[in-house]
Amino acid sequence: MKNINPTTTKAWKELEDHFGKIENEHMRDMFKNDADRAEKFTIKWEDFYVDLSKNRITEDTRDLLLKLAEECKLEEAINSYFTGEAINQTENRPVLHTALRAGKDAEIKVRGENVIPEVEEVKTRIKNFSNEIIGGNRKGYTGKPFTDIVNIGIGGSDLGPVMVTESLEFYKNHLNMHFISNVDGDHVHETIKNLNPETTLFVIVSKTFTTMETLSNASTVREWFLKSVPEEEVSKHFVAVSTNLEKVEAFGIDPKNIFPMWDWVGGRFSLWSAVGLSISLAIGYENFASLLEGARKMDDHFKTTAFKENLPVQMALLTIWYNNFFKAESEAVIPYSQYLDKFPSYLQQAIMESNGKSVDRNGEKVDYETGTIIWGEPGTNSQHAFFQLIHQGTKLIPADFIGFKESLFGDKGHHDKLMANYFAQTEALLNGKTSEKVELELKSKKFSQEEIDRISSFKVFEGNKPTSTLLVDKLTPESMGKLIALYEHKIFVQGIIWNIFSYDQWGVELGKQLATKILMEFANRNVDEHDSSTGNLLKYYLS
Repeated sequence: MKNINPTTTKAWKELEDHFGKIENEHMRDMFKNDADRAEKFTIKWEDFYVDLSKNRITEDTRDLLLKLAEECKLEEAINSYFTGEAINQTENRPVLHTALRAGKDAEIKVRGENVIPEVEEVKTRIKNFSNEIIGGNRKGYTGKPFTDIVNIGIGGSDLGPVMVTESLEFYKNHLNMHFISNVDGDHVHETIKNLNPETTLFVIVSKTFTTMETLSNASTVREWFLKSVPEEEVSKHFVAVSTNLEKVEAFGIDPKNIFPMWDWVGGRFSLWSAVGLSISLAIGYENFASLLEGARKMDDHFKTTAFKENLPVQMALLTIWYNNFFKAESEAVIPYSQYLDKFPSYLQQAIMESNGKSVDRNGEKVDYETGTIIWGEPGTNSQHAFFQLIHQGTKLIPADFIGFKESLFGDKGHHDKLMANYFAQTEALLNGKTSEKVELELKSKKFSQEEIDRISSFKVFEGNKPTSTLLVDKLTPESMGKLIALYEHKIFVQGIIWNIFSYDQWGVELGKQLATKILMEFANRNVDEHDSSTGNLLKYYLS
């Protein structure tokens, strides 16, 4: 990939000039002056209707952002991304989670070898294993079918599976799903306290089988299991997703129950792999396959669609526009579906761990903003929590509103109330409420002029708050696959424009190293040299 500092491009300079001209324009006027604005900034693709018109952009803005993408060689980078080039250059690895959903007829080479046959083989193993567990044909050590599945992992080995499992809970089968991630002992003990070892299957997910949190939790679970079960029965109740066969076998897991991972799949993008075994167990392999198919369709859209109509490209360029020109540091993701409760948390890891970088691909310190702070909560809960800040606070917070035309249980009354709020909030954030309208409302309620003068300023809404509206026909495994892949590719585009490596995460290493050192100090009951704050805290903890 070409390493291009975006601020040195002609398009960036033109965007700076353009920003100065439209910075204070109100979207109310943009809509008033262009009757076709909504249509011009709406992208319709399959079951997705994405309205980007409530953003502080003009057609000139879009054209200049597209020019920036062109100057940063985005098209060439997309080709490198999908064809297996080692674009994760600090680890000398390809980034090919897209290969996991490419389809059996694809050909994608890593180090000269087509990886698709191996991917398909693992899918077949996931399918067969899932069907055996769900159908009750594979049983625990006493011959009883499994009733509970516990996924033990952290980061992408937890967030992806738990997010998708909860998002698609409507499609879930009879198995009870549990997820253990935090090394907090209260978490693991709370999870297992009511489980029956005879009917519980544990899925340990760790690429290296050395991750401290995962191995600590797995060992605690194993000890709990062995309190009532002979050690030779471990192999019937524990499976692993890992590359470290030796350590997994030493744990007591049958080699036949080890599902492989690949170094060209980053953890936070790994739910499409055997890391998604818990998803397949929860919703059945056919639904898991539909999830993969949805992602594949979004991959094809991203690869082949002109940038002007390309959903990941357009949404990524909006982030660049707000982050680098408006200096908006955060973005909210507001799903109007309780099923998507964990989707903002999932995106926090995917986006902030990927693009939270301050060194560019040339190894030089950047002098422009990269990354955004991602946060959110389902509507309508969020309206009663933080929407006050978005509506009347001092910060500009672009927000993605995600909604569905059809509810899953078919309760139209509830769904209409939910969606009325979904549409009303984006309209309110766009238009706000002027002082003139506030005064008219107060007069209609018989407020005196003195009262109006005293309180009207508190009731004014500035509006001009940007939102992107993603309206999907229905929450299905396939549409969920499309939605996740949309944001994955958005991350990629942002990283290319910002000239950073999105697929390493060295920032998590230092804290791990220091934690290991401090654990040794705990064992020795001796505090070594630290800064005075940390030293005092450690001494107090050990006292």
